[in-house]
Amino acid sequence: MIYHYNVIHVLFQFKQNYCMKTVSKFIYLHPNLIFYVKKFMVLLLGGIFIVLMADSIKSISADHTEPGIGIFQDEWLVTLIETQNTNYLVYLQIQVRNEDGQLINVTESTKSGAYIPHELTDYVFDTLMGKKEIVVIDNIKYEKVQYAFSPTLEERWVGLYPIFSENLNIKYDVDDNVRVKMDKKIKDYSIWKIHYCATFEGHGYRCIPIFQTLIPTMTLEPNDTPNQIWTILRELD
Repeated sequence: MIYHYNVIHVLFQFKQNYCMKTVSKFIYLHPNLIFYVKKFMVLLLGGIFIVLMADSIKSISADHTEPGIGIFQDEWLVTLIETQNTNYLVYLQIQVRNEDGQLINVTESTKSGAYIPHELTDYVFDTLMGKKEIVVIDNIKYEKVQYAFSPTLEERWVGLYPIFSENLNIKYDVDDNVRVKMDKKIKDYSIWKIHYCATFEGHGYRCIPIFQTLIPTMTLEPNDTPNQIWTILRELD
């Protein structure tokens, strides 16, 4: 199944609730958790915005005008496919520890994952996720990698989990009033992603979900630490 993730132009959807500001080296969050920069327009979502410290940025060519399945379906749509009947398998285990470091919950994905069917995904798997090993499952040989990640409270709130950010350091600037709310509010989570952030020709700077999966909904307190262990397998030719 192919999923088309639509980037809604939130400058209209949120214009009554949020302020806009013209600056450079910032990105803002869209409802489908894809970030982009266009004409240096920034939406300050709920008092949280992201600062990008950039040197030089290389563009990755847009592919929505090319035949076949690519990263983008058009200027705004990103394509994800389920891992069923593909050469990828995606699993996630989350071990939650409380403020005292005690293990309070272990949850694993029960559904198939999803990924972007593009050579960029192979690049992330090959170069950014660490050491591989060869395993055999049901007589099928796979390359296996495990990637550990512990998202911060800020990352959880905006839904941005970057494994890579090209030539940029992402920083979170949180309004004091929002910080108070973040430090008190308990939130539910069920969808987790691994983002790759770069400048895409024709699309601007985006953070796109290379891999993602669903887990049973978990409730996290602000001081909880969700330690993620991603297991990605790619079938060998």
